[in-house]
Amino acid sequence: MQQPSVETGKLRTKKPLDSRFAATLKHIRRDRQLLLLFIPCVLFYVIFRYGPLYGLVIAFKDYSVFQGVMGSEWVGLEHFQKFFSNQDFWMLFRNTFLLGFFTLIFGFPFPIILAVLLNEVRVKWFKKSIQTFSYLPAFLSVVIISSMIIDFLSPTNGLINQFISFLGFEKKYFLVDPNWFRPIYVISEIWATMGYQAIIYLAAIAGINPTLYEAAKVDGANRWHMMRNITVPGLMPTVIVMFILNTGNMFRIGYEKVLLLYNPLTYDVADVFSTYVYRKGLLESSYSYAAAVGMFESVVALVMLLGANQLSKRMGGSGLW
Repeated sequence: MQQPSVETGKLRTKKPLDSRFAATLKHIRRDRQLLLLFIPCVLFYVIFRYGPLYGLVIAFKDYSVFQGVMGSEWVGLEHFQKFFSNQDFWMLFRNTFLLGFFTLIFGFPFPIILAVLLNEVRVKWFKKSIQTFSYLPAFLSVVIISSMIIDFLSPTNGLINQFISFLGFEKKYFLVDPNWFRPIYVISEIWATMGYQAIIYLAAIAGINPTLYEAAKVDGANRWHMMRNITVPGLMPTVIVMFILNTGNMFRIGYEKVLLLYNPLTYDVADVFSTYVYRKGLLESSYSYAAAVGMFESVVALVMLLGANQLSKRMGGSGLW
């Protein structure tokens, strides 16, 4: 009497597995075209994101190009200790943190404000014109953006200095003044990224149920009331997710713009981890030391991302996971 029950138990455990496998195959056949389009994305991350992680091992070795990764001598945490004891460590940490923090605090609200205001515009040609001009910097390279900044701030014929001179004030060479580097960097980041980041929030606004606005109109609400009580609350889940992602990228400041804008007079406020890695790794060929610095930067960014996610959950919001 027990044997049939055992066999029945086996059949009962196998059947759900078989049905799930069949359902998976059914979904694959149904969505095969979308999955084929997704393959290049997977290959990109495997080849250019996860594949290079193997090279992090040189941060713990005295890497030699001739001996290779596996043949180089193992030195453990020697490069990390050298970096932490370097007098430039705290300067790099301070500069990277402040540039990332100011960019996050001052730059994060602008795309949200732009998206909300564009949603309220009812003149189509005006709305499309504003969108076009705000998106335009996203199609320009960092080199072009930096060149435009240098030209605008030129002390001889720059647009900003021409305006200052027109008002009767003395022209100023902003890019050699350490006090101006961080404001210039943050403002340029806001200008360059505000437009395309607003697309995410415009898509979130488009997903809000239109019946909520219709019901608000029936109740006598004006545009300000609907924006404050419907649009902004409907954006909050997207805002939380984007804030967490931006917090994780706070320490991931690209070296390109800083490298193009800074000079020896602004090193004390402009030099960050990424530019330091560029100098040590490519210019001085200290590959292991540069890998250790880059790995430390990535670990700090990971800690920031995890911390922001946990903070969002504890404050009652939704996290990334």
